[in-house]
Amino acid sequence: MQPDVSTIKIEKTILHSDYLQRQVIVDLYLPNINISHNELSLLIINDGQNLEEMQFSQMLVELSHSEKIGPLMVVGIHADKDRKREYGIAGIPDFEGRGDRASLYTSFLLRELLPFLDTKINSSSLRQKVIAGFSLGGLSALDIAWSNPGVFDRVAVFSGSLWWRSVSQEDNQYDDDLHRIIHQRIRHGIFIPGLKFFFQCGNMDETMDRNNNGIIDSIDDTQDLIKELVKKGYETGKDIAYLEMPEGKHDLSTWAIALRTYLTHHFYS
Repeated sequence: MQPDVSTIKIEKTILHSDYLQRQVIVDLYLPNINISHNELSLLIINDGQNLEEMQFSQMLVELSHSEKIGPLMVVGIHADKDRKREYGIAGIPDFEGRGDRASLYTSFLLRELLPFLDTKINSSSLRQKVIAGFSLGGLSALDIAWSNPGVFDRVAVFSGSLWWRSVSQEDNQYDDDLHRIIHQRIRHGIFIPGLKFFFQCGNMDETMDRNNNGIIDSIDDTQDLIKELVKKGYETGKDIAYLEMPEGKHDLSTWAIALRTYLTHHFYS
C-alpha cells in the first residue's frame, strides 16, 4: 500500500529576488499537522527542482510514518539557467569564471529566503537548521554553512563538486594543495562550534583520477576536505559522517538513496 501523501503539504512559492534579479521557485514541504516549533527542524536543499524526481514526498511520508524522522519542514530551491554561476563559492569564481554570482545567491538565501520562511515559522525556535545540496549545489551548501557561522547547525553534501579550483588541472602550475578553493576556504577559516557535516560519495561518481592513485577524484577531494576539517578540530564519527556507496553514481537515483540514509541515520545524530 502506498503511503498517504496527504500528510505532507507542498506549497509552491515564487519569490522575487532583488539580489538575483529573477523569480525563484521554492517548494515547501510541510507536515500537514499542528506541531510546536521547538519540535520542528528545517532542511533547505539546493537543486530543489529535482526532489520530486527522487520521489521525495513519498520518502518523507514513509519516514514520518515509521517514526524514523521527527517533524520536518523542507525547502527545495529551484535552480535555473544560471546554476553554474549562482552555485559555487561566494566571492571566488573558479578558473573559468563560474560561480561569479555565488555571493548574490548567498545573499538571496540569507536575506530574502530565510526572512520569508520566518513568516511561516519562527526560525529562532526550530530544533535545528540544515542546508544540503547535490553536486555543485552541495559545494554551495557547504560554503554557505561554513562562511556564515551560526546560521546553520548542519550541512549535507551529496557528491559535492569539491574539485572546484582556481587553476585548471591542465595547467602545469596546478597543485591540489593550493588550488582547490573550498579546501583553502576551510583551511583559512575558523572552527565553528556545533557545526556538523555529512558527506556522500559514490565509487562510480566519475572515472577521473588525476593523481593516478587508484581512487577517483571525487573521493580524494572529499576525503582531503574531511582531513582539513579534522585539522580544525572536528571529529570523524562525532562531527563528521561519511558515506561511500560502492555502486553510487552521479545521479538522482543514487542521491535519493543517500538522502534517505542521511535523514534516517544522521540528520538528528
